[in-house]
Amino acid sequence: MPDLQLQSKLSALLRDIPDFPRPGILFKDITPLLANPSAVEEVTREIVLHYSKQNIEAVAAVEARGFIFGAMIAQGLNVPFIPVRKAGKLPFHKITEEYSLEYGKAAIEIHSDAIAKGSRVLIHDDVLATGGTATAAGNLVTKLGGVVAGYSFIINLSFLPGESLLKNNFLITPHYLMSY
Repeated sequence: MPDLQLQSKLSALLRDIPDFPRPGILFKDITPLLANPSAVEEVTREIVLHYSKQNIEAVAAVEARGFIFGAMIAQGLNVPFIPVRKAGKLPFHKITEEYSLEYGKAAIEIHSDAIAKGSRVLIHDDVLATGGTATAAGNLVTKLGGVVAGYSFIINLSFLPGESLLKNNFLITPHYLMSY
């Protein structure tokens, strides 16, 4: 975990939006964090430092907010960035994985040539909640012959089952910068 100073800064830069995108959901908004360049740099540096000695060969990040930090993390690790997009957004041959959200169902896709067999892939997203999106991304990586080498998040909603789902399904303890 990062130092308490970074956690305190992050806490001040996150905004709660009640009843978004549906009634009963408390959305964790990272846009105030994105408005603070030094905090964005700190978050990126912390995640890159955590994974710098783990032989990561690519970073796959989930649309849309996962892209923001995912691309910077890939750049910091000097590895390729792989977009994991919502269904219907990728232009080339792709594979799809359906999953459940805490408020419905969705599907994500990845290009079928995105991952070299045996590549160690870090999966990044902004928030770990139920684990549905992260599990679907991990399933896509493994279907293409990649190895899920880690999961990275800015926020873990520890009152939801995401962390235990990833530990059980992938035998990986996700890395996150703060937990609620």
